[in-house]
Amino acid sequence: MEPEIQERIEKTVRKILEESDMEKMTEHKIRKQASDELDLDLSDPPYKAFVRQVVQSFLEQQQEEEQEEEEEQEEQGGRRKEYDDDGDLIICRLSSKRRVTIQDFRGKTLVSIREYYSKEGKELPTSKGISLTEEQWSTFKKNVPAIEKAIKKMESQM
Repeated sequence: MEPEIQERIEKTVRKILEESDMEKMTEHKIRKQASDELDLDLSDPPYKAFVRQVVQSFLEQQQEEEQEEEEEQEEQGGRRKEYDDDGDLIICRLSSKRRVTIQDFRGKTLVSIREYYSKEGKELPTSKGISLTEEQWSTFKKNVPAIEKAIKKMESQM
């Protein structure tokens, strides 16, 4: 089989797979649809084997991506990623009105700890809060043990 034909078949089959309901799709249906789109008979054994290989590769890749996503969720305490209306990643909600987000501002990644208010069903940020650059966040993180120690010391004096 010629490399350019292989490439066309693989591209078409992958496109079909990406757009399909995988619960209802079969290899035969994929091969038939790709045959129609490419105007090429893919039922011949070499084509059939190649389509099977592309489908298998696609499914393995999809499974790997799902596993990576599950591992990432486990690292985040089993939570699904949540984004706000501006597309910023919500890391956690500190209270009903406060949250920690990761955002991109003018090409810089910021950790933002901010208060929010509700207006017309949307949660909007207030000016009350702080946004830290990666460097500032790193410095803060390194000093968390000292902060915790100071808190315990103050609590023991009360």
